[in-house]
Amino acid sequence: MTSETSRPGDLLVRVGAAVFVVGAVATLATITPLFLGSDPLPTAAYLVSMLMGVGFAIAGAGVLRSIAAQRREARSEARPRPHG
Repeated sequence: MTSETSRPGDLLVRVGAAVFVVGAVATLATITPLFLGSDPLPTAAYLVSMLMGVGFAIAGAGVLRSIAAQRREARSEARPRPHG
């Protein structure tokens, strides 16, 4: 376990990576019968392989959320503070 604090978007990136891996494994499973000359898998396997793109989009949303949070933080630090 790391001592880093969790930032906005980290969870989305992790979930997106997991969904992407599931889609990638399904993609490999669907193209393997084409190379082996056996019968293709059912349509459901091809639908699961589309999770690769969904995972990529989820991870991308997490990265964008992280960027937005870092920009907000940088803006708040750059603001001049009143000398009250």
